[in-house]
Amino acid sequence: MLKFTQLVALAMAAGSVVATPTKRADSGLVVTVTSNGDTINSVDDLVLTAKVENTGAEDVKVLKFATVLDDTHPTRSFKVTKGGEDVAFTGMQIDLERADDSAFTVIPAGASVEVKHNVASVFDFATAGTGAFDFAPTVNFRAIAAGEGLRPVDRLVPVESSSDSVSVDITGDVAKRHLLPKRAVVQCDDSSRASFIQSSYDEAKELATVASDYISGGGGPLYDEYFTTNSQSTVGGNFDSVIGENSSSRGLYCTDPHDVCTGGVIAYMLIATTEIYFCDIFFDEVAHPQLCSGGTTVESRNIRGGTTLHELTHAVSGTDDINYGCPGNKALSASEQVSNADNYNCFATEVYAEQC
Repeated sequence: MLKFTQLVALAMAAGSVVATPTKRADSGLVVTVTSNGDTINSVDDLVLTAKVENTGAEDVKVLKFATVLDDTHPTRSFKVTKGGEDVAFTGMQIDLERADDSAFTVIPAGASVEVKHNVASVFDFATAGTGAFDFAPTVNFRAIAAGEGLRPVDRLVPVESSSDSVSVDITGDVAKRHLLPKRAVVQCDDSSRASFIQSSYDEAKELATVASDYISGGGGPLYDEYFTTNSQSTVGGNFDSVIGENSSSRGLYCTDPHDVCTGGVIAYMLIATTEIYFCDIFFDEVAHPQLCSGGTTVESRNIRGGTTLHELTHAVSGTDDINYGCPGNKALSASEQVSNADNYNCFATEVYAEQC
């Protein structure tokens, strides 16, 4: 979330409010969340600290993105609720492809790391109003052994974890904060890249049509793998929303005005505007017919139309980033599958490839 500070094995500050994990895992990661007070006047003053302890016997190298460890991007590091109702997340959704070392943090066996978060600009506290808020850390951790080389994101291993939430009463200022200062709309001046983005947009709609037709035709084994018990009308409707997307105000940009394109990020969407920004590595991707010619595979996740489809499901259906990578997408729970943007990417490209 914006700019955090990472520390190693520091003691809790006196007077902090602590949420103790409900149980300590025999192995894996244990997350403890604290705040800088149980009552805060302004959301700007709220600081949440997450301590992530490795209780296992080996060092682990954990992917930070879209977890409470994320100290680089304004992704959903917490689930925030008030009175049992979700507080809307207004940060960014990112798509990850070739993660480099900056996307990970190493937690030694028996040690811990801490990250500090200021969440004022990435949740809609203004609509929720003042009152007691619960902050639960996002702990869908995936990792590689600390001594191993980098792997594709779809080959990372889930890590067991336990955590709890912390409650804070915000009594005064909850006015809406902007994630970043307002600025002029950025246009793609590179004609080659502009054409590439337009082609990916058209191909995203083509892939969504292939997927929608497959579902309306009764579905099949691929649907069962990617969406299990989810309603076909719900999933098909999400693909139809991509097909019908025609917003004249939603921009597709070839620049990175928010400085997010690091650590293997291929594209991202700003939730407040639903505008989509494509990073440099996106322009190395290929058109989906290469799935039929042998130029690439579904598991490679380098289909430009699939990436744009992924981002468009964020924009038109409010999907989330729970997992990256087709094998892992199939292993998610049913509720996670229907909400995970990458399930739509992998499903659509695999349906297309199966029909080659």
